[in-house]
Amino acid sequence: MLKGKKLKLPDRLGSLVAGFEDKDEDSGGSGSVCELGEELEILQPTGFRSDRESETDDDHDHNEVQEEEPMVKRKMKADAELEHNGRQPRHEKDGSSHISVIKTIEADEKRSDIEYEISQKEINLEKLQRIASTGIPEGGNLRATVWKLILGYLPPSRDSWEKELSENRKKYAKLKEELLLTPSELARMKEEAFQSNEHNNAHSDTAGPLIRHEISHEDHPLSLGKASVWHQYFEHTEIAEQIDRDLQRTHPEMKFFSGESSFGRKHRESMRNVLLLFSKLNPAIRYVQGMNEVLAPLYYVFSTDTDEKNASNAEADSFSCFVLLLSDSVDHFCQQLDNSSVGILSTLSRLSDSLKANDEELWRHLEFTSKVKPQYYGFRWITLLLTQEFNLQSILRIWDSLISSPFGIQEMLLRVCCAMLLCVKSRLLSGDFAANLKLLQHYPEINIEHLLQVAQDLTPDTSYYRLSS
Repeated sequence: MLKGKKLKLPDRLGSLVAGFEDKDEDSGGSGSVCELGEELEILQPTGFRSDRESETDDDHDHNEVQEEEPMVKRKMKADAELEHNGRQPRHEKDGSSHISVIKTIEADEKRSDIEYEISQKEINLEKLQRIASTGIPEGGNLRATVWKLILGYLPPSRDSWEKELSENRKKYAKLKEELLLTPSELARMKEEAFQSNEHNNAHSDTAGPLIRHEISHEDHPLSLGKASVWHQYFEHTEIAEQIDRDLQRTHPEMKFFSGESSFGRKHRESMRNVLLLFSKLNPAIRYVQGMNEVLAPLYYVFSTDTDEKNASNAEADSFSCFVLLLSDSVDHFCQQLDNSSVGILSTLSRLSDSLKANDEELWRHLEFTSKVKPQYYGFRWITLLLTQEFNLQSILRIWDSLISSPFGIQEMLLRVCCAMLLCVKSRLLSGDFAANLKLLQHYPEINIEHLLQVAQDLTPDTSYYRLSS
């Protein structure tokens, strides 16, 4: 992550994907190898009671003493299993209330710290990253503002915000006008311009022959030329249809994204514009299935900004931040680069190396015993930034750490993926190929703070740093 460097939105955002111009335009991504399994049962601590009633008080006391010890042992074992998997054991009511109060106080203190940092005339991005990496409190516009700052969409100088936002939003509107018009709309605009010229000629002093308006070869609907607006339109129609299908499946449990209300349709239309425009600006990659999932957290956060002006420009801001977010991982979506040093297979190899460095026993079991390769689960985890593994609120918390990490988004992402394996180690070691594949392709609920702490404490993949140096 560049700290303090002002990043500007280029006129043609496809330039962020440098080096693809001479490659084949077809791209792709592979889906998961197996379909998701049924939801896993979560072990809950339980107590046991005897169904047998004693006939005397002495017998009752004797039975109670005998049953108390195994019951305590079973509860301790269940709590230990929950803690191992990153979930907290059940607390007593008083303890839960105490913890809730502490969390509220911590959130208020963190909110105050972030508000203070972003109110400064010149924002200290490194300090802001340190605070945000531990989680940004819900509500208001804190998360939207912090993400825009750390991704580089907003400059560190607060006085420049209004100018930068205005310029970037106008630039996005112009790109939409140029690239998302249908051929009929484009033809109507040309006709209006032509009629305007004829009107000006009619009022000139110089008489001349009538100008005949002809349809160029590129403007003809039956033209097969690549420069034809109709050819380009039909070419992107299939992509637009795929985007529409994927958007219907984006967080279907949330009314914000789903349903046929004007509210849901508006959000899907905005996301469709972002994805289709990205596809047209990056012909070497285009749209790859799953990009809708990566866009969703950004668009949700910016649309729910309590600042009405910012919320109304969520589409433009989401587009710019989507490009910036993918700028260091866009190679994962390009099939032609899969086997290169920047491709997805190289990144999966780094995940495997990280697991080996931190837990060789688990690495050997997955690699040689159950033979569950990282490609079977890690491809989706990495390319989609974990957006299909957790609910949206958990994704937002994880992204706070990814976006704010001093290691960079991709390095922190690999740490989280490795931590996900370590947090279910006991279940993986006892599972075969089918059981482990089901577990990793349908990851169980987990305490997100515990998961991120494990990721933070991991030993880095030193082989990568040696190769990079």
